[in-house]
Amino acid sequence: MNVIEAEHLSKTFRVKQKEKGMRGSLKAIFHPQTEEINAVNNVSFSVQEGEMLAFIGPNGAGKSTTIKMLTGILYPDGGKVEVLGIDPTKQRRALSYQIGTVFGQKEQLWTHLTPYDNFRFFGAIYDIGANEIESRIGMLSDTFDLGSFLNTPVRNLSLGQRIRCEIVASLIHRPKVLFLDEPTIGLDPVVKENIRSLIKQMNRELHTTIFLTSHDIGDIEKLCKRIIIVNSGQIVLDDSMEHLKYHYLNKKILEVKLQEETALPQVNGITLLKQKGSHIKLEVDTTVIKINDALHNIDTEHVEDINISNVPLENIIMEIYSSEKV
Repeated sequence: MNVIEAEHLSKTFRVKQKEKGMRGSLKAIFHPQTEEINAVNNVSFSVQEGEMLAFIGPNGAGKSTTIKMLTGILYPDGGKVEVLGIDPTKQRRALSYQIGTVFGQKEQLWTHLTPYDNFRFFGAIYDIGANEIESRIGMLSDTFDLGSFLNTPVRNLSLGQRIRCEIVASLIHRPKVLFLDEPTIGLDPVVKENIRSLIKQMNRELHTTIFLTSHDIGDIEKLCKRIIIVNSGQIVLDDSMEHLKYHYLNKKILEVKLQEETALPQVNGITLLKQKGSHIKLEVDTTVIKINDALHNIDTEHVEDINISNVPLENIIMEIYSSEKV
């Protein structure tokens, strides 16, 4: 069952242009000039119930505009969209009872209130009865380990504690789809891992569909099994994470420490990325040359250490951004 259906979505913005200086300012007032920007251009995709999807792209690719159309904040200029069978352009209020949103850079909690009071407030907004909201607060507080700061004003919480509370606030009405925009931004590595574990637990236990946007490769790689990459308002890749790695990870990184500095022969399929003294970093294209054959081109008798690794997912995504740019 698909919970999100987007067909040929398009959105164009008219942006005012201004020349520099006072003359440009006066001209912009009396003879304004505008430029049309195609933020989203004929985008189509679907998301299944319970799926964890990464929707990523560089800044200005159209991610936020797409999310705003999915949630009813913006109306598309063309195409149509349904979320849980609801048209966001016509039934935004009804949709709001079925979805949740977490924006890492924007607060939805009242900072002078405690998390508990915030949760009660959101419960009232979503017409949840007093006994039921207490039950949900208790359950979510245990799941996200909020007990030690549940009654501390939000303004006194750490960033990691606040993000946990933001997620709980978005779950208080038990949404079927949760939109996460940079949920781990600014968090230290330990807290990031905790947040990721909680998101996976929430998806597993509540079967919540996760629609994630993030510039953090760790979020994408550790949470999502499917990835959609957008650039210049268009989808340039829609694939499973497993197939993405299999298809693009035909290159290996070979790091070698030799006993002494040595000049390496030029071999087709092997690219020297970096050499500093006896430390060498190579990229091996395994479609051209096998790893074993690549190693034969190194004087292994004088090797002190060697490490073989995959090309980082971040590099793969950057390569896709560049190669598919329109």
